[in-house]
Amino acid sequence: MLAKDLVAASARPLILSVLAEGESYGYALARRVRELSAEQIDWADGMLYPVLRRLEGESLIASEWREEENGRERRYYKLTMDGRRALKAEKAQWLVVHNTLSQLWKLQPASI
Repeated sequence: MLAKDLVAASARPLILSVLAEGESYGYALARRVRELSAEQIDWADGMLYPVLRRLEGESLIASEWREEENGRERRYYKLTMDGRRALKAEKAQWLVVHNTLSQLWKLQPASI
């Protein structure tokens, strides 16, 4: 498992990136990140939902409640235009960190 600080710092760009693939609800979003990280990033509800609320408060994502076939309601999240711009900025910032570490560790840098 990754250090809690790194998981917390990466939550924002990860959420925005998953939502750039399409709308999702909280559990599915967390499951997608867990799968992509080979089970290394496992968000607890107590970490995920406050970040989702903060992103919604910043108008980077929007949400709506929907009733599922089984009658259960789920809150679906989607990226807004401001969220797409924020994702672009997040990606640029994380690539600076990635490329700096890549140079130090003698790895291939990534490009946008």
